[in-house]
Amino acid sequence: MIQEKKKVLLVFGTRPEAIKMAPLIRAFNDNATLFDKRICVTGQHKEMLDQVLDFFKITPDYNLQIMEPKQTLTSITAKILLEFQKVIDDFCPDYVFVHGDTTTSMVAGLTSFYSNIKLCHVEAGLRTFDKKHPFPEEVNRRITGVLADYHFAPTALSKQNLVNEKVKEEDILVTGNTVIDALLHGLELLETYQTKDFTQLKDRIGTEKEVILVTGHRRENHGEGFVNICRALKLIALNHPDKLVVYPVHLNPNVLTPVTEMLAGVENILLIEPLSYPLFLWLMNRAKVILTDSGGIQEEAPSLGKPVLVMRTTTERPEAVASGTVKLVGTDVELLVAEVEKLLSDAAYYQAASSKKNPYGDGTAAKAIVDFIKKI
Repeated sequence: MIQEKKKVLLVFGTRPEAIKMAPLIRAFNDNATLFDKRICVTGQHKEMLDQVLDFFKITPDYNLQIMEPKQTLTSITAKILLEFQKVIDDFCPDYVFVHGDTTTSMVAGLTSFYSNIKLCHVEAGLRTFDKKHPFPEEVNRRITGVLADYHFAPTALSKQNLVNEKVKEEDILVTGNTVIDALLHGLELLETYQTKDFTQLKDRIGTEKEVILVTGHRRENHGEGFVNICRALKLIALNHPDKLVVYPVHLNPNVLTPVTEMLAGVENILLIEPLSYPLFLWLMNRAKVILTDSGGIQEEAPSLGKPVLVMRTTTERPEAVASGTVKLVGTDVELLVAEVEKLLSDAAYYQAASSKKNPYGDGTAAKAIVDFIKKI
């Protein structure tokens, strides 16, 4: 008797989600005899999402194309809720997979719940316990956790958060984070990756100066936070003319305006447009130190041996802080400058912060998730 395939639908809408779901798509492809897999993208990030899809050779089966100028969180939520229901009705999946903490994940989870479809939450259990930081991600992931049937937690601490919220232990699997799977595969792909943009980036960065890589976009840093970040970056650049501060600047005017007004023209600060995933992966690997308010970089950098200063006051990824590869510095100018100085001047301190012992896994998370689904 031929076993009927399980129907799985993977849903994502932003670049970070696409990166972290790519290994899972690959793992399901490797088990095509057991699973009927389809992919739905909402287009919450459009151009940035397409870059990842191209790099990992992912072709969506459904594209909701919700992106519009000046849309709000409310309008994004309403559009996904209505459009994703059509996908559910068309495919009738057994399992819907969502990732992390985006509006796409939360709304797709709600639609799945309304349709009585099993919801699988990848990167489950992360918490800051402060619903305003990060906003709206903390609430998105909490709601998704309430809706989910199966929880794929990246670490033991993430699992414990879920257990504390009364999730049954048999419905939780600690897997490591799929971002490590993606990073390791991405580094392999970069060995033969050649594009005009890639060549131009390498020429602009050069080989003479060590790189301090900066990223920033969080809503909670809009306003005074980004002003302070820019002040700190200017001081760091002036104190270290032998270093190159590279900042791919988010296009949100709340970020772009203060950054360009305060940092344009500083000789050893290079302000560039947001990079595609493969180019950013290369730049992370090229960097000496990373300053960020991003979540994913906190997970990726330890595998690259890069110390990270997190420009936030809280993090849902305390494992990296505990391991010493990540340090919370907020947006305090003096603290930011002091920590960079210490990393650049104290070899022993740098060595301790650049340990490659990654608390987020060894690149086998996607296989563990698919193996779990095989057995249920």
